[in-house]
Amino acid sequence: MFMKIGIVYGGISAEREVSLNSGEEVFAAFDKEKYDVVKIRIDGMEDLAKCKGLDFAYIVLHGRFGEDGMVQSVLESYNIPYTGSGPMSSALCMDKDITKRVLKSAGINTAPWLSVASMEDIDYDYVDSMGYPVVVKPNCGGSSVATNLVKKKELLDDAVALAFQYDNEVIIEKFIKGDEISCVILEDKVVSVVLIKHNAEFFDYEAKYKDSGTQETVVRFPVELHNQILDMANLCWKVCKCKVMGRVDMIISEGVPYVLELNTLPGHTKNSIFPKGVQGAGISYKEMLEIITQASLQVKRK
Repeated sequence: MFMKIGIVYGGISAEREVSLNSGEEVFAAFDKEKYDVVKIRIDGMEDLAKCKGLDFAYIVLHGRFGEDGMVQSVLESYNIPYTGSGPMSSALCMDKDITKRVLKSAGINTAPWLSVASMEDIDYDYVDSMGYPVVVKPNCGGSSVATNLVKKKELLDDAVALAFQYDNEVIIEKFIKGDEISCVILEDKVVSVVLIKHNAEFFDYEAKYKDSGTQETVVRFPVELHNQILDMANLCWKVCKCKVMGRVDMIISEGVPYVLELNTLPGHTKNSIFPKGVQGAGISYKEMLEIITQASLQVKRK
């Protein structure tokens, strides 16, 4: 009898559209001669009950109630194995402020930032000391939804207010100008480094999913810098206790890497960085799904 695998996609976050596209591509590519593959579309939290009876859940959810550990916790209560990181690591990496605190405590380079829970929390003097421009984004958001580059102090309040429409905590982070890269992790190790070139001033939602001018290329930097990038990405993965697959995003500015964030459930669409990076490592999309499934089945959940 075939193992029954459910593609869990959709969700209730601002990244639902990305998840729907990812889920359809994953379903289409899965080996149906080896597995009984079904779609589990999540339109509300109660829909997770549809996962009962699965042998394995391939999670393609993004944002809240997807990457934040809640779905992982529910699946564990059903005793259903699933893709990638567990509840704790998922929740940690979803929270940009906590992630940056953990990275900083481990001596990992990350840009200066300020976390605010209300407009009154904005420390304008501290933001001034960081220097403009700054990037304003929801603390627990993804796909650069409601993320803005703020070049002048007078525009800061509007950007923070917009981000508060998507989250109850907002990050104000010093903008580091440089090369944007993503370290693609498969089976708990970096398999490729992807350089991101785009027409936008920074990698916002439009550039990620709608800008045909965006180019993602697997690259190798000079040996010393490349090894530093690999070591930093692998250390991030270890200290945050992530599992199986994901991304570590960085900026390389004047030869210095800065970690931006970790992504424990990267997008799987044709425009997504993760499958492009895996393909650049010589692994097909279909092979990628098999590797992730088998590696996730080996993870011991506690």
